[in-house]
Amino acid sequence: MKILLTGGAGYIGTHTCIELLNAGYDVVVADNFCNSQPESCKRAMEITCKQFPVYELDIRDQAKLEALFEKEKPEAAIHFAGLKAVGESVFKPLEYYENNIDATFVLLRVMEKFGAKKLVFSSSATVYGEQEVMPLVETMKCTGCTNPYGWTKYMIEQILRDYGKAHPDWSIVLLRYFNPVGAHESGMVGENPNGIPNNLMPRVTQAALGKIEKLGVFGDDYPTPDGTCLRDYIHVVDLAKGHVCAIRYAAENDGCDVFNLGTGVGYSVLAIINTFERVNNVKVPHEIAPRRPGDAAMAYSNPEKAARVLHWKAEKNLEDMCRDSWNWQQKNPNGY
Repeated sequence: MKILLTGGAGYIGTHTCIELLNAGYDVVVADNFCNSQPESCKRAMEITCKQFPVYELDIRDQAKLEALFEKEKPEAAIHFAGLKAVGESVFKPLEYYENNIDATFVLLRVMEKFGAKKLVFSSSATVYGEQEVMPLVETMKCTGCTNPYGWTKYMIEQILRDYGKAHPDWSIVLLRYFNPVGAHESGMVGENPNGIPNNLMPRVTQAALGKIEKLGVFGDDYPTPDGTCLRDYIHVVDLAKGHVCAIRYAAENDGCDVFNLGTGVGYSVLAIINTFERVNNVKVPHEIAPRRPGDAAMAYSNPEKAARVLHWKAEKNLEDMCRDSWNWQQKNPNGY
C-alpha cells in the first residue's frame, strides 16, 4: 500500500515515514516546508536505505494535489499538515482556522475523486479542553478548547466524523496525541522548532546546551506531587508506530473511530528536568516562574482502547525520551 503523508517532513511525519517504510509500506510526502526542512526526508531515506518521492506543495492547492494523486496513486493518507504553535494561534486565529481547515477540505475532495478512502488524522489531546477527571478517555465530552489551534483539531474531527457518516465505505482514524518528545535513536532526525521552542523538551535540551540561558518552570504551586504541571509524554518513535497500527486498522475496517496515543503516565516538569540531568549527566539551568494562564495542573491519557483495538502500546520510558532528545540536540545543535 502506498500512503501519502501530508506534512510528512515534520517532526512526527518524518518518524512516521521511517516506521512505515520499515513495516513494508510505500510512502509519498507532500509538504510546503513552512515549519519543516527537506533535509529530514533525506535523512529518513538514509536511515531506511529506501527512497520515496517528496513534493514541495501546499495541499490547499487542489490542482497540484490532484497532479500528485494522478502520478503517485496513493491508496491512503495520513494528514499531519497544519500550523501547530498553540501560542501563535492565539494571535493569528484566522490564519490557523483558514490553513488547517481548508487543507482538510481539499484533501478530502481529492481523495474522494481518486478513490483513496483510508485516512488517518493527526489530532491532539487539546480537544479535551479542561477536564476535572483524569485520565482522559475517548468517550469524554470535549468541554471546550483553550486556543484556536485546539479548536481547529476539534472542528476537523467533527468534519471527519460527519464525512464518515455520509460515506460509510471510508475508513477514518482520529489519533489524539499527547506530548511527543524524543528523537530517532540514530540522532539523525528529531524535533527542529523554528525560533524559540514552544514545547518543554526542546527548551530543556537548549538550556542544557546553553542556547537559552535558563528554562522557565511556570508555577510550582499546582496540586501535584512536586507542585509543577504534570503531562503525559510519549516517545515520538512510539507515536510513529501508532500510525502504522492505525493504517493497518484502516485497511481492514470501515467507519470512523478515535484513539488516544499516550503512555497513561503523567510526568511533572521537574521530573523531566531531574531525569534529563541524571540520564545525560548534564545540568539544565532553570528557575521557577509565575504560572501561565490556561495551564491545567495535569493531563494524562487512558490508552487502553488503542491497546485493545489497534494492538498498540507505548514501549519507551522517560529515560529513553530524555536520552534520545539529548543525543539529537548534541549531534544537531542548530537543527537540520
